[in-house]
Amino acid sequence: MKHLFLVVALPLALSGCASTLPEVVISNDNPDTGSSVGPARYQSPIGGYTHRMPVDPKPWRGLNDAQAPKKG
Repeated sequence: MKHLFLVVALPLALSGCASTLPEVVISNDNPDTGSSVGPARYQSPIGGYTHRMPVDPKPWRGLNDAQAPKKG
């Protein structure tokens, strides 16, 4: 119980000693007034789509034999 009290009370006590935050200054200068950004162009979400047809599987035994460790 004492540990819980210290964990909660110590930060609260120390935060009372902290300095206050500075006042928020509202600037009259708008930094975006000089920038000119063109509107975003429309891009089709399927513009890069390439139609692919399914193909029959290729024989895999030769590739399997080439990658398998050599006996010996």
